Amino acid sequence: MKRHSALFALLAAVILCGGGGLFLWQTGFFTAMQSVEGVQAYIEGFAPYSHLVFFLFQFLSVVLAPIPSNVSALAGGLLFGTWTAFFLTISAVLLGSMTVFFLARSLGRTFTQKFATQKLSDKYLDLLNRKTNVFLFLALLLPFFPDDLLCILAGLTAIRPLRFFLIALMARPWGLLVACAVGGSTLALPWWGMALLGMAGLTFFLFGLKYGDRVEAAVVRRLKG
Repeated sequence: MKRHSALFALLAAVILCGGGGLFLWQTGFFTAMQSVEGVQAYIEGFAPYSHLVFFLFQFLSVVLAPIPSNVSALAGGLLFGTWTAFFLTISAVLLGSMTVFFLARSLGRTFTQKFATQKLSDKYLDLLNRKTNVFLFLALLLPFFPDDLLCILAGLTAIRPLRFFLIALMARPWGLLVACAVGGSTLALPWWGMALLGMAGLTFFLFGLKYGDRVEAAVVRRLKG
């Protein structure tokens, strides 16, 4: 039974990665990716199915990890407005996150080696295994880490699927919401504002790595008391 599940997962991975990559290549996506305007024009070209194509594209942006979701989210904001682009994006990204999580859990390193070197995998797996909840939440929340790759590597840890989903649900929406808001002209920040946000995010991340276990234990004790 386990072998059949692994074979099915492998077939799904081949279809998603191979088929998705072939579709994007044949439809000219990789040329369009040179600019936000190019992505916008690419998605508009599928009208009246632009919403569906945008959703599928955002899903593939997780499964085919090199595609940055934030860039396409910004283009979606320009096309559909902030909230429509956001709900399409977060739905697709969460579905994609769970897909690669289960593929990695079924196929193991056979799947993850397609997306990361052994050195990079070991580096993040060590942190994921030692500080799973804290590190995964902060890494998915902040823009400094390969969030799609971490979703794949999380499948190699002992974290339960429901807990992984809840962490992704709490952490992944915020950067995507900002990108959609910028694209939809709901939010405009000067360069210094973006720099301050980046510095605050890095400080928050380092604090979480050092004191995250203590904070988590204190909260648990508080709730139990």
